[in-house]
Amino acid sequence: MAAPQPNDPIAPLRLDGYLPYLINRAGVSLAARFSAALRAADVTLQDWRVLAALRERDGQRLTELAQRTSIEVSTLSRLVGGLEANGMVSRSRDSGDARAITIRLTVAGERVTATLTPAAQQLETAALAGLSEAEIAQLKSLLERIYGNLTTLPAAEDTTAK
Repeated sequence: MAAPQPNDPIAPLRLDGYLPYLINRAGVSLAARFSAALRAADVTLQDWRVLAALRERDGQRLTELAQRTSIEVSTLSRLVGGLEANGMVSRSRDSGDARAITIRLTVAGERVTATLTPAAQQLETAALAGLSEAEIAQLKSLLERIYGNLTTLPAAEDTTAK
């Protein structure tokens, strides 16, 4: 399917062929199926993203963690505060820069991620059933390229408060 061109006449939009809809639909379905495991661990999907990113690479600064999780810094700061209050992460001054704060998983945070990781992996396996290893690699690569394309666009204007 060729990408629409700027001068093409407006064609009717079919949701079942519209990439943003398809990506969102898959994401909503994945999140809904993961929600029971999240509820049992008493964490939100955004909390999980933070915990999983820290399990992958512990000891990140807030700005690094925001970039890794695609969560806006002020929102992430509140999330980290909640995770800290629940004993899942700790904050400490960075040894290389006393002005910077480093965020680390606690033993409780490690326990939660260790509990949730198998459920996340099983869900991914189920979602990718029937795809070859090459197709899975290509799908992930294409999604990374799409994300890269989107990061070059101007920031979207927030219209929620208007």
